[in-house]
Amino acid sequence: MVNIQHLYKSFGPVDVLQGVNLKIDESGIVAILGPNGSGKTTLIKSMLGMVIPQKGEIFIDEQQVLGKWEYRNDISYMPQIANFPQNLRVKELINMIKNLRTETSLDQELIEQFKLQPFLDKKLGTLSGGTRQKVNIVLTFMFDSPLIILDEPTTGLDPVALIYLKQLIAEEKAKGKTILITTHIMNLVEEVADRVIFLLDGNIYFDGTVDALKQQTQQENLEHAIAEILKNTYA
Repeated sequence: MVNIQHLYKSFGPVDVLQGVNLKIDESGIVAILGPNGSGKTTLIKSMLGMVIPQKGEIFIDEQQVLGKWEYRNDISYMPQIANFPQNLRVKELINMIKNLRTETSLDQELIEQFKLQPFLDKKLGTLSGGTRQKVNIVLTFMFDSPLIILDEPTTGLDPVALIYLKQLIAEEKAKGKTILITTHIMNLVEEVADRVIFLLDGNIYFDGTVDALKQQTQQENLEHAIAEILKNTYA
């Protein structure tokens, strides 16, 4: 599905990605972890063509994607910050995205699930952060994409919406899809992730299961295992 080879990206004097090699050829849930500034979002945005690396190659479904755009039709992306046009109404945004991609009826089901009916005629600039995040979820999951990328998807969600989001992720996994998640919520990773990739200073320091990471660091929970990697790296 995804094959990244020798990916380098710097912003001025700061090396954000330093020769990252990563292959994801299985369905399931892959959590990309790391502290702020580790390169997680840059890696994702490079896959989406939103950041252009200085060196390296990215293949999705065996097709080289750098400089291309058509492949994005098979990706659903949920950005960390839902920066929507403030004057658009919720239903106008949903219809616009549907017109840009493919027709779907899943938006109605998701609108009902996340109780967004009262907000459809409201302007996006008037919504709370949590409600905007629910709109973000609808825009992401209303298309039947084989690759789903979620960048900090739990931000601002109430407990009920978080349960619904976990259900959606589980349903998409059951369909054989590949789901990439970045998050700082370790409980979510322990609950749903099949594979963990830990990025630090633009390099991959661990790639494997949650249990393997705990065994490697001799820690009983994921949060302590991540802390152990950081402690050993910066000791």
